[in-house]
Amino acid sequence: MSVTITEPVLGEPTQPRVPAEGHHRDVSGGWLRPAIFGAMDGLVSNFALMTGVVGGAASHSTVILTGLAGLAAGACSMAAGEYTSVASQRELVQAEIEAERIELRRNPDGELVELAQLYVARGVDPALAHEVARQLTRDPDRALEVHAREELGVDPHDLPSPLVAAVSSFGCFALGALLPLLPYLLGASSVLPALLLAVLGLFGCGAVVARVTARSWWFSGLRQLVLGAGAAGVTYLLGWLIGGHVG
Repeated sequence: MSVTITEPVLGEPTQPRVPAEGHHRDVSGGWLRPAIFGAMDGLVSNFALMTGVVGGAASHSTVILTGLAGLAAGACSMAAGEYTSVASQRELVQAEIEAERIELRRNPDGELVELAQLYVARGVDPALAHEVARQLTRDPDRALEVHAREELGVDPHDLPSPLVAAVSSFGCFALGALLPLLPYLLGASSVLPALLLAVLGLFGCGAVVARVTARSWWFSGLRQLVLGAGAAGVTYLLGWLIGGHVG
């Protein structure tokens, strides 16, 4: 990292000025993954479901009913699944943090040695590692936070919220699932407008994800488009093969 030397001021020693580093993006929040996954899943699964019944020569009203049912069922399922998953993970982490709190109260000296050994394993001089561990663990709350970060890899004050995950998943799934259904709700009688919107939506979702992951927007967009098109193609083929034999 380059440094900039300030102009000397009379009577003051010169100090190197380190350029300020930009803030990193939040990668630990509880809303990003369920929101992205919900939008992708809603668009892909509902479009694939609708193309399946279109392939089976279903009526216009049946396609709409299928799309609405897929939207409602999928959004509720995603929200329930995300809530249960994140809540279970949060409860497990909280139980481990509480166990660490009890251990710090019962055996503070042993926990101090354990923390110092972690720093030694990372290349810190043993004497310095012990001093750093001692200073960090003087306050019980800070000691718990440090041990949770170092041993469990979590921040006790920044655990993901099950409610945020569920709401994000529900809303984004519903928006994704609505996209291929919208032309039918507006009176379209052909699958082509829905196909066009789904293609644009798939590529657009992939490109938006690239803004978060710093991957190439066109690569991420094409990847999502190919995956979604593959799912829709399979269900359309199944509907076409089976539809004529179901009645």
